[in-house]
Amino acid sequence: MTSIRTRLFVILIAATSLIWLCDVAWIYIDSKRQLQRVLDTRLMEAARMVGSLVTSGDIALSARAELPPVRVPLPETAHLYERQLSCQIWSFDGRLIGRSSGAPEAELSNEVQGFTEQEVNGEIWRVYAVADRDRGIRVLVGDRLDLRDRLVADLVQGLLLPAALIIPLLAFLIWASVGRGLLPLRRMTRSLEGRGPEDLSEIELGNASSEIRPVVDALNGLFRKVAAAREHERNFTAFAAHELRTPLAGLRTQVQVALAAQDPETRQGALQQTLLAVDRTTRLVGQLLAMSELDARNDARQEEELQIGEAIEDIVAGLGTLNSEITVDIDPALYRTTIRMNRELFHLAVRNLHENAVQHSPKGGVVRWFLDSKAGSPAIVVEDEGPGIPDEELGRITDRFFRGRHRSAIGSGLGLAIVEAALKQANATFFLRNRSDRSGVCAGFVPCAKQLEMVEEAKPRATAARD
Repeated sequence: MTSIRTRLFVILIAATSLIWLCDVAWIYIDSKRQLQRVLDTRLMEAARMVGSLVTSGDIALSARAELPPVRVPLPETAHLYERQLSCQIWSFDGRLIGRSSGAPEAELSNEVQGFTEQEVNGEIWRVYAVADRDRGIRVLVGDRLDLRDRLVADLVQGLLLPAALIIPLLAFLIWASVGRGLLPLRRMTRSLEGRGPEDLSEIELGNASSEIRPVVDALNGLFRKVAAAREHERNFTAFAAHELRTPLAGLRTQVQVALAAQDPETRQGALQQTLLAVDRTTRLVGQLLAMSELDARNDARQEEELQIGEAIEDIVAGLGTLNSEITVDIDPALYRTTIRMNRELFHLAVRNLHENAVQHSPKGGVVRWFLDSKAGSPAIVVEDEGPGIPDEELGRITDRFFRGRHRSAIGSGLGLAIVEAALKQANATFFLRNRSDRSGVCAGFVPCAKQLEMVEEAKPRATAARD
């Protein structure tokens, strides 16, 4: 059963029917109890009335006298319950002195006084006895229990018959009411079905009910995210095409120069420029792939413990001859510190931070990695001796494809954007600022709580330099 309307209809009909049946059962039990009390009161009144007639002499006590039938006025259906009460007058010595018309000849009760139930001629009678000791008689008035049950059954039947007529009408009203209640949902469905693939505008809430409003808000939020993702994808594709066009055009030009050159020096220079263009294109493609993977993966990544000093040293060694005239200094404290982070994200962030620092450092400069605990939360920091970042560019330096005033020859404006995206997925906080002691940039990240752990053993090597 996949239809909400059908499910609600079945639930409401079942609940209504159950409540109705419970109500009928309650009415049956309570009516039977109340009817029992009323009819018992009627038996008592009838017995006392006959007794008073005997006492006043209105009824002769001749043997086997026929008493007038004792009846209590009933509504229009009285004919269904005629001769409900039967009356007998017995002497204390066991003689039947008189009885009402239709009363059985067998004694209705052996009790002298009070209520009793007794089987007479195969039927169960409810009998009330009253004794007149002065005259030595007992007056017995009783009615059959099956007549009482018929009264209750007729009462319940009077409830069930209207129910059989009302339930279909009630079912129609429930079906129509549920359909009307789901009308805003159907309107929203038709609105979405009529949209084109490019239409990501928000759904107008209007007078939407409180139950549908969260769904509409969630869909509008999803539309905003999809629209932002598509816009980001368009921008990314446009920027990537622009950035790739420049090195590829330069590569073609340098190849043409090398092919046409007759002078060996000119040819050699063109080939060197070709090599630089290939390096720049290779690095750009690698960064584009890294950024694309970061954008595509939002799931949780497996974490592992990494020895920070060794990991940075391996990354530096893996970059090869990025800049052979830069000295790389690794703080010994990093060799005594471990971090629990995804290895891929850690390497991606550290590699791009190191590449950025090396590219902007002057010849003979120093790129230093160290552990900074001054601010309270330990941070893994790298600083260079480059020109720094102008204050007006600090807010945009992590934008994709943004290349500031002090751009490098092979930079593409993606390195710091990759760092920020990788650290965000690793639950670490990225920061970037200019150095206060001299020109240069200080960049790094603060891992989240319990990601860093200091160890006792120190690695013998304290620095790694590239001369």
